[in-house]
Amino acid sequence: MPSKVRNSLLWILEPLEGDETYVRKRMFGCDAAYVDGLLCLVVADRDEPWNGLLVCTSRQRHTALIEEMPALRPHQVLGKWLCVKQGDPAFEDVARRVTSLTLARDWRIGVEPKPRRRATRTPLKLC
Repeated sequence: MPSKVRNSLLWILEPLEGDETYVRKRMFGCDAAYVDGLLCLVVADRDEPWNGLLVCTSRQRHTALIEEMPALRPHQVLGKWLCVKQGDPAFEDVARRVTSLTLARDWRIGVEPKPRRRATRTPLKLC
């Protein structure tokens, strides 16, 4: 049954809606933004540690993003991604900046999504 709770952080993704490659998908009770087929952002309006904006990136890109936006930190569960918590004083500014960088196709943001595993069916054996 789909969740009836609306994510209060969807405003962060609104600027992406005008991009023809933008796709929003639910992911683990959060909302994920894809641009050009890359998983770029996840907005999470849940209990800690799933509360804030997650920036989908690689560890090699952390330093470059943190230098520009010091409020970003490695996520405590998904350490390969950066995040800024909703309660951080810089939250709204970082969210706007990251969204703008995503639209500009900044090389530091976005990861290839892992292909979904297909359920394998076992053929029926007829006796």
